[in-house]
Amino acid sequence: MAHLVSSHPLGAELNVQRQTTGAAPWHAWYKYPKVGLALVYFDYRNPLLGQSYAATVYLSKSISRTARHDFSFRLGTGLGYFPLHYDLYSNRKNTFISSPLNATIQLRFEYDVALSEHLGLLLALGLHHYSNGATDKPNFGINLPTVAVGVNYHQQRPAPVRPGYAPAPPDVGHNFLNVSTSVAFKKRSAFDPTTYVVNSITLAAGRRLNRKSNLLVGLEGFYDRSLRAAQLDTARDTRHLPDTRKAGAFLGHELLLGRLALVTHLGVYFYNPYKSNPFYYERVGLKYHLTPWLFGALDLKVHRFAADALELKVGARLGR
Repeated sequence: MAHLVSSHPLGAELNVQRQTTGAAPWHAWYKYPKVGLALVYFDYRNPLLGQSYAATVYLSKSISRTARHDFSFRLGTGLGYFPLHYDLYSNRKNTFISSPLNATIQLRFEYDVALSEHLGLLLALGLHHYSNGATDKPNFGINLPTVAVGVNYHQQRPAPVRPGYAPAPPDVGHNFLNVSTSVAFKKRSAFDPTTYVVNSITLAAGRRLNRKSNLLVGLEGFYDRSLRAAQLDTARDTRHLPDTRKAGAFLGHELLLGRLALVTHLGVYFYNPYKSNPFYYERVGLKYHLTPWLFGALDLKVHRFAADALELKVGARLGR
């Protein structure tokens, strides 16, 4: 990919940020983080990559904060748009980005120092990641380390927060069951135009450990139709092919932010006749409870840090 790494991209960012004040219990549990929206533009200064535009929602957690200084860590996710992307005939050298819409993840350490009552100087060191989660190929994605300098306008510094203790939720120490199913869409390669459907079903048992965490163990099955197509392409004899369906067991964690949760799983395949991938898989995603028992999620399933499928999930929680 050396032909794509030919310059230092330049970018600009516009942020709108709000200090949490304790209106919801989780604000106090995380020591009053900031939430915000970032609009991000990059010019890659490369005729194959062009520009990108992204909108990211994020959470910023202070590591050290005084009346004049604020050192914080920021984590955000959203959507990015690339007008230029891979095309077999007109842009086949762009193996980074193969579709106009991509997911984006942003990690950033920020230092804000007061210049006046309302203005602050911002210095930041970050990482931007863009990928379509293997919904299209090729999909090497972009990892973009950044150094940023900017100016913050503070309506009130420091922003007021509600004093007091936020009680623990009533379900701490209680067990529950999750039942869910998902669908994903993926391509095998840039030379196969077919979009294949991937399905999964999951049964998980969980326990709320404390204010911030759920621990889960579960079983799940996967049916990836692209594996059957790959199998038929390479098999000499198609009469006795191994099963392409897979089953796995996983250990998972959910970092809770009110109705929202950051999901991380590590799983191992115990039924895997068609050895198309490593024996383990990872998952990272966002889960949102629409009601106390109904939830939706967007998960990225990964094999050894390479995206396998971007899963759209719906499920139900049983128990207290």
